[in-house]
Amino acid sequence: MKTILLQSICSGLIFAAISLTTAEAQSYSIDWYKVAGGGGTSTGGVYSVSGTIGQPDASGAMSGGPYSVTGGFWALYAVQTPGAPLLRIFLTNNTAVVAWPAPSTGFTLQVNTNVATTNWVAAGGSVNVVGSENQVIVSPPTGNRYYRLRSP
Repeated sequence: MKTILLQSICSGLIFAAISLTTAEAQSYSIDWYKVAGGGGTSTGGVYSVSGTIGQPDASGAMSGGPYSVTGGFWALYAVQTPGAPLLRIFLTNNTAVVAWPAPSTGFTLQVNTNVATTNWVAAGGSVNVVGSENQVIVSPPTGNRYYRLRSP
């Protein structure tokens, strides 16, 4: 009887010791997701995430508790005008740059929200010469933006 009681006590102590040393995972889930290219690192407090797993498609803000995320993409297009210098657009940290060779005398940068219309207007922002390029920094747009170079 003493042996069975001693074995029971030892088993209980071993089980208690194992229970105290093991960690249990939290319950998190991503119910609908997309694995996409791009991304970066996002940090807040003690948490950091890199990449785009769980990235929502273009949408309004989604939130839960103290967290929210807005999905989407920038829609910037270079429209190549015949005879004009080559126009290119590239991404920086939180902005994009519209660039073309410098000097490009007589050409101005124009923007339109609908390429099918004739509503082209002068693009805002200052033109900076960086190396051998003219560059204009643009902020994230709402909707599409089309850029072209135009000579009067």
